[in-house]
Amino acid sequence: MKRMKLLNNFIAVFVLLIVTLLIVPLGTQVLDFMFILNLALSLIILLTTMYIKEPLEFSIFPSLLLITTLFRLGLNVSSTRSILTREGYAGEVIATFGHFVIQDNVAVGLVVFLIIVLVQFIVITKGAERVAEVSARFTLDAMPGKQMAIDADLSSGLIDEAQARERRSKIQREADFFGSMDGASKFVKGDAIISIVVTFVNLIGGLVVGLLNGQGDIGTIVSIYSTSTVGDGLMSQIPALLISVATGMIVTRSASDGDLNTDVIKQFTSQPLVLVIAGAALPLLCLIGFPVPQVLLLSALLLVGGTLLLRKSRAAVAALDQGPPVTEEVTSEVSFYKNLDNVYGLLNVDPIGVEVGYSLLPLVDQSSGGNFLDRIVMLRKQFADEMGMVIPSVRLKDSSQLNPNQYEIKLKGERVAVGEVLIDHYLALAPADGPDNIEGIETVEPAFGMPAKWISEDKKLRAEVAGYVLIDPTSVIITHLSELIRKHAWELLTRQEVKRILDNLKKTNDTIVDDTIPSSVSLNELHKVLRGLLREDIPIGDMETILETLSDYAPSVKDSDMLTEYVRQALRRTITRRFSEAGQMKVLSVDGGLENLILNNVKKLDGGAYLSLEPNTIQKIIAATTDKLTQMKKLVQTPIILTSPVVRVYFKKLLDQFYPDVTVLSFNDIDSNVQIQSLGMIEI
Repeated sequence: MKRMKLLNNFIAVFVLLIVTLLIVPLGTQVLDFMFILNLALSLIILLTTMYIKEPLEFSIFPSLLLITTLFRLGLNVSSTRSILTREGYAGEVIATFGHFVIQDNVAVGLVVFLIIVLVQFIVITKGAERVAEVSARFTLDAMPGKQMAIDADLSSGLIDEAQARERRSKIQREADFFGSMDGASKFVKGDAIISIVVTFVNLIGGLVVGLLNGQGDIGTIVSIYSTSTVGDGLMSQIPALLISVATGMIVTRSASDGDLNTDVIKQFTSQPLVLVIAGAALPLLCLIGFPVPQVLLLSALLLVGGTLLLRKSRAAVAALDQGPPVTEEVTSEVSFYKNLDNVYGLLNVDPIGVEVGYSLLPLVDQSSGGNFLDRIVMLRKQFADEMGMVIPSVRLKDSSQLNPNQYEIKLKGERVAVGEVLIDHYLALAPADGPDNIEGIETVEPAFGMPAKWISEDKKLRAEVAGYVLIDPTSVIITHLSELIRKHAWELLTRQEVKRILDNLKKTNDTIVDDTIPSSVSLNELHKVLRGLLREDIPIGDMETILETLSDYAPSVKDSDMLTEYVRQALRRTITRRFSEAGQMKVLSVDGGLENLILNNVKKLDGGAYLSLEPNTIQKIIAATTDKLTQMKKLVQTPIILTSPVVRVYFKKLLDQFYPDVTVLSFNDIDSNVQIQSLGMIEI
């Protein structure tokens, strides 16, 4: 525990050490080690920015930029003190760099130094500063569009509240990160300016000190102090150049919840391969004369630490990948199907199946980073909360008969929908009141049939700023699957599933189950009622109310349609909540004469009743309904038709042949506290 506390406070101690560099003189060997540490740290930061997948993996970069800049400034002060007080000697690193670059030619050394400084200051730093500024502004402008996309996923059930909260937090941290980078890039710019000033101070101050101390003739003094000055400047500017390049790489990418000490340790150790590469590269510095002990010490620490972390991460991955023992492979298809049980296995039909082309395999393969199965799990939870029914297992498989970018959704072995997604694109829905000026591949959103377009990754930021709603390929498939399951839920509800629902209810209220099933109503009749509710998008989660209602009416009512109507009336609060908005419900009414016409043509039999109308009459009713629905869709998104209780079931069955998705409610289905607004009357 003490070791962990010390490790967690390492960065704070390191910053205090940097401050002491400005005050306390350092020995040349310590100064050599500090210069090598500065170079190694800059190399690790650069490599880390090249290996991370998204900016939040290195969210401490703005603060780290300040720390490394302060570290270089502290080394500049210490090396300047050493150059001026030790007759131009500031350690082997500076001396080696000075002799290696200058090659006994002061002019060449100064020119090389100035070129490096100008490249960093004018090219890299200036570009990174501009990109950081633009990215910060664009990120803030895009926040409303991202929030709308999260709210859309939450309302459609693709994510839960916790996931929505996490995504909102990530958006906020992205804005904080780019705002920090906009300011932090100024540190690099200031560092480049101060390096030029320090170089001239070292050179001019060294000449003055050398002349006053009588170190030799003017040529000797110029040679000594120019060599140490250029070496010091290069040892400061090369790490600064690496940091500037890292800034340019990460500047367009967002921030973390942890403190700086924890994030530095976690995020550096999360990329062990970077430590290994940096440790292997450092010994090459010995070839140009760097002090061997300091280089090899730091290289060994990086190699050992990186190797241990790499082995640990590989062991963890291997443990996750290790599955149950593989059964013996069947070598003969003929011998396999000699067993009748294996033949009967071919008769099983999957309730829900999703087949994908080979280009979409990364979306559904967890080993490739796909989260499709996790999304299905969350869809199952959402559907159970909302509709009171558990979605059966979804079988995933690839299909060579589909196009590479196609997917196919099957219910009970038969195709019900086919769609196409582009794995490296986003489905963009244009804003309702804004211009549609983003280039892309025109398409139609498969779940709701809205016009959309596929846009590439490089246009994502522009589209978000313009107010587009962007949907990733996995969400497109999940949304399509969700809508199809909702539409066909009544088909997916089996008697076995009804039995499971009753068994689950028995855990909390076994009395109502035992008193109703099968004494008042059979499992078959209950199955029919529940399917009738789901067919009209009414949740069946309140099983206690459903069973109590059936227990009251089933002994005297034998028609399952009428039983369903009584259950609907008992669930009026649920129906009202589902189809009303802000305490209001906009509907189309049915004329009393039309209702009487329907009632007069209802034929009752022992097992139920059916509607018997002339074809011409049916045509007139549908034509009148079509006209009113067309007018209503201009005002509301989901049309609702309101009828009297005795007519509702027959009118709904009549419309199902032409408009299966239209909601038909009766007055008894609606709670009394809802304000009903009629937008028209269906009459013939």
